[in-house]
Amino acid sequence: MDMKNQTTVTEFTLTAFPVLQKLQFFLFVALLFTYMLNLTGNTVVVSLIWADNRFQTPMYFFLSNLSVLDILYPTTVTPKLLVCLLEESKTISFAGCIIQTYFFFFLGTVEFILLAVMSFDRYVAICNPLCYTIIMNSRFCLLLILGCWVGAFLSVLCPTVVVSRLPFCYKEISHFFCDIAPLLQVACIDTHFIEMISFILSSLVLLTSLVFTTVSYTYIISTVLRIPSAQGRQKAFSTCASHITVVSIAYGSNIFMYVRPSQSRSLDFDKVTAVLITVVIPLLNPFIYSLRNEKVKEVLREAIRRLMSLLHKRT
Repeated sequence: MDMKNQTTVTEFTLTAFPVLQKLQFFLFVALLFTYMLNLTGNTVVVSLIWADNRFQTPMYFFLSNLSVLDILYPTTVTPKLLVCLLEESKTISFAGCIIQTYFFFFLGTVEFILLAVMSFDRYVAICNPLCYTIIMNSRFCLLLILGCWVGAFLSVLCPTVVVSRLPFCYKEISHFFCDIAPLLQVACIDTHFIEMISFILSSLVLLTSLVFTTVSYTYIISTVLRIPSAQGRQKAFSTCASHITVVSIAYGSNIFMYVRPSQSRSLDFDKVTAVLITVVIPLLNPFIYSLRNEKVKEVLREAIRRLMSLLHKRT
């Protein structure tokens, strides 16, 4: 494109869901309910884990970090989406768009590295239980969490800086948030090289962590199948089944969205997938992964009983 036609873009317009114009209020209600449910569920999980000494183990430490991520991750997108659904003007400032892009991919990257770390924790617990407390000591767990955050910070920072320095000729982004693909489409220059780098980085993060997780669970399943008692096998599988469910859906949707050539992209399908990633998947942690756990349910029931008793005394 001729650079003479370039204008300074100070804000973008998000198209959101133009085909659902008449249903935007109902969509707003559904997304708001889901978002509040997500915040409530994950906040309950974090509060229970950090308030009760019975949860002072590596598994619950990682689980509480996952819940924190599942609060922050949808918060990068959902509040702005809710505003767009209510207002006629669906604008976002240039700085706000770049910040949203960065934190969306930063927090997403942290989550996938953390899922791989959690699979390693389950591998050590089931395949090498006698050395579990030695290997997964508090210092090592803190280093693993620090590695998740620092690794994600560094891997996402440079691509975001490059995108922020691109010249943009169009203001309309065909999405409900500043995702990388629709953002590159409104740039004034050929972005094939940047798209390739984005594809490589996405593939590296997703596929590397997926391979690590798959290998861990291959060893776990092999070990569990050798347990002589059916009750022992069932107990071991129950600690991993929810994690496998979360991992399968999270990796499946993100690989579909980001680990494929730009030529095969359909932005309408991307929007549907993005809703799954940003709204639905964060709900899986508290309601599938944590609140189905017997120990979590027991502590939650105790907390509710104490709360009801306190309220009863005040009345």
